[in-house]
Amino acid sequence: MTIRGLIWLALLFAFAVIVATVGGFDGGQILLVIPPYRVDVSLNLFVVALVVLFIVLYGVIRAFRGVWSMPGRVAAYRARSKQNKANHSLRDAVGHLYAGRFSKAEKSARDALIVDDNKGAASLVGASAAHRLHEYSRRDEWLAQVSVADWQDARLMATADMRADGRDADGALVALTEMQAQGGRRIHAQQIALRAQQQLKNWGEVLKLVRMLEKREALHPAVAVRLRQVASENLLRDRRHNPDALLEFWQTLTPAERQSPRLADLAAELLIALDRRAEARKIVEEALSHNWDARLLRRYPDCIVEGDAFPLIQRAEAWQKERTEDADLLFTLGRLCLHQQLWGKAQAFLEQALKLAEDEPLRIRTHRALARLHEQLGDADKAAEHYRASALAMNVV
Repeated sequence: MTIRGLIWLALLFAFAVIVATVGGFDGGQILLVIPPYRVDVSLNLFVVALVVLFIVLYGVIRAFRGVWSMPGRVAAYRARSKQNKANHSLRDAVGHLYAGRFSKAEKSARDALIVDDNKGAASLVGASAAHRLHEYSRRDEWLAQVSVADWQDARLMATADMRADGRDADGALVALTEMQAQGGRRIHAQQIALRAQQQLKNWGEVLKLVRMLEKREALHPAVAVRLRQVASENLLRDRRHNPDALLEFWQTLTPAERQSPRLADLAAELLIALDRRAEARKIVEEALSHNWDARLLRRYPDCIVEGDAFPLIQRAEAWQKERTEDADLLFTLGRLCLHQQLWGKAQAFLEQALKLAEDEPLRIRTHRALARLHEQLGDADKAAEHYRASALAMNVV
């Protein structure tokens, strides 16, 4: 027996004791006169009769109210049952969606629509399931059912995310624009916009979004570096016919981006093609001062202005004092001296580079440079020997 039952039992015993105690006293008589009748009863009996009458009337009234309210109670029971069933279906839909059972998720979401309060959440779950099944028309029908004002941000964000995932970049940007017009500006929205702008190859917007997400630490550093690099490369190539526009964009890049060997090499290559070698040389030298890189060293001899390689030779020799065992730098010095017709120095630098070269491409290039050098000196046998060595170094079967 529970505590509540024990309390009621104690109260019942107390009431019985009170009744027995009070009932032992004869408190008098009650005379009821209803002409031509008169009733004479004891006070105790009258009190008991009143109590019994009250209990009977209370029971009758309660029974009548129960019968009267029966339709409403049945309707309320049905509504609760319907609500519970819809909520259970909604929970099942979410579970099926994340378990990868997309057809079942869509079916459960449809069952959850029997209650209007579930319409927003169920429609989004159904749209996500249809999207995973690549049923894009059905996905859009689900999204169109989200009509409650409180769910519009969620609808627009889901629309943008799914359209970007489905390679519909324009549709994603339209949804994001509508959401921003309503005052929504979130990190996830910027991440979706980044994907859409990448698909549309709007590299200027990509670069801007990457920088914004980097500030908010919403992008992995390695991914951010790669995206900035790709966007900057494409923006540089877009300006490959206009040196002034190219240099103007170059100055808008951050110092870290301008010091990137890959970007500096591309910018120098484009400027050299436009015969702006002095600017290309500055870019290469600035990048090398922060990030020593072989590809920049290979690009350096192409930056010779008006055929005078002496300034570049002097700068390279200054580097060589600090990097005496750098094979790529020695190869670059050899090429510069070869261009300036300093045959002895060129041969010395190239032969030293050949001894220190560890990778196959550098050995091949060095052999070819030495072959050209010996051709200039009129030594056909030596030239043929180096050409043969470069061919053998290719490991061609």
